[in-house]
Amino acid sequence: MAGEITLRKIREAAYLGGEITPPGDKSICHRALILNSLAEGAAKISNPSPGEDCRATISCLKALGAKIQKGKPLPSPTLLISGTGRLGLREADNVLDARNSATTMRLLSGLLSAQPFLSIISGDASLRSRPMKRLIEPLRLMGAEIWGRGQDSFAPLVIRGKQVHGIDYLLPVPSAQIKSAILLAGLFAQGKTAIYQTTPSRNHTELMLREMGAELETDGNWISLTPLSAPLVPIGFHIPGDISSAAYWLVAAAIHPNARVKIMNCGINPTRTGIIDVLLAMGAKLKLENQRLEGSELVADLLIESSELKGIEIAGDIIPRLIDEIPVLAVAGCAARGNTTIRGAGELRVKESDRIANVVKELSKFSARIEELPDGMVIHGGKLLRGTDVDSHLDHRLAASLAIAGLVAKGETTVHHAQVVKVSYPTFWEELEMLTGYQPEEKS
Repeated sequence: MAGEITLRKIREAAYLGGEITPPGDKSICHRALILNSLAEGAAKISNPSPGEDCRATISCLKALGAKIQKGKPLPSPTLLISGTGRLGLREADNVLDARNSATTMRLLSGLLSAQPFLSIISGDASLRSRPMKRLIEPLRLMGAEIWGRGQDSFAPLVIRGKQVHGIDYLLPVPSAQIKSAILLAGLFAQGKTAIYQTTPSRNHTELMLREMGAELETDGNWISLTPLSAPLVPIGFHIPGDISSAAYWLVAAAIHPNARVKIMNCGINPTRTGIIDVLLAMGAKLKLENQRLEGSELVADLLIESSELKGIEIAGDIIPRLIDEIPVLAVAGCAARGNTTIRGAGELRVKESDRIANVVKELSKFSARIEELPDGMVIHGGKLLRGTDVDSHLDHRLAASLAIAGLVAKGETTVHHAQVVKVSYPTFWEELEMLTGYQPEEKS
């Protein structure tokens, strides 16, 4: 795009301080948009995620007949959603474009498998390279007619919607996206759908479905859903701040020698707070204040100060609770005393980029000592980072994480393809400027 900022130059910051309100939680926003589009009636959602991923979901839902429009922007941005209710979704006139959003593609594929029309859904080059067989297999077990490129491995996906049936399904890997796709198909299935997760993943779909009147039960790691007998009830609420976005400032303040940052109105759903648990285990001076319940989601204000971190092992059941935060946790490991080992995170290989290989490659440019493992990495902490030229690999989480490393690196750091942060955090660079008190140099 002409004039788009592609480079950001970052200098070592003398001080890091202030208050940040992170953007609305991306995962919650996707689900609020989709489920309210199925409800009968209208809902107002405030503080929606401003990122490109949720814009993709809005665009697809509009093409399917939902009415979504912007409300008054104050005191916070709002979206007004008029669900299709008993009338139902309609066939789109064209291919649905999920852009870079795997959540959009996977959740809508589950929903569209049970709708009485044909759908084709595609996305950008990155999304078309991400694995879809893990989505297609359980939906086919439900009777769905769904096909993908590369022997049903990749998008574009073609879906001939039909009546599906409930299944009992063991999730082979923790995945909130696949779980949610099955549940969305299960809303319109014949018979109950039951899912067993060996390791629980984020549960925003389950919380929201229950609040909207669906018959959904949980028992340990089992989730059971009864098909809808009446339309979902629309729910309006204020979407809490995204903890995955807050993670950048949590790590930045913890590793910076002169920092005090307060993060306001941040979601602390227990299935998402692995980043908090790990930073506390590493010795971070981190406090949770004003904990409260907003709708069905836990929210708090987070206070984080300069800390002396120590290396730890990050593995096991905590990995699904912080999978998106591993790139910035690797930056924390670089600043910590001793070794930080991350294992069991092979899922990072099939994100927007290979986040294991690319995190190791780019942090090594800062003179960090870091070793690649098949399912993670070993970071030998305590070595002075030096400013350098790094590349985001068009991965929004890598771009922001490399910027955080630049804040504590000696000298100047240049992040190439820095514009990609807009996928999840369009105001990231402005908020970095606010916390540091200087403006990172930008170039087109």
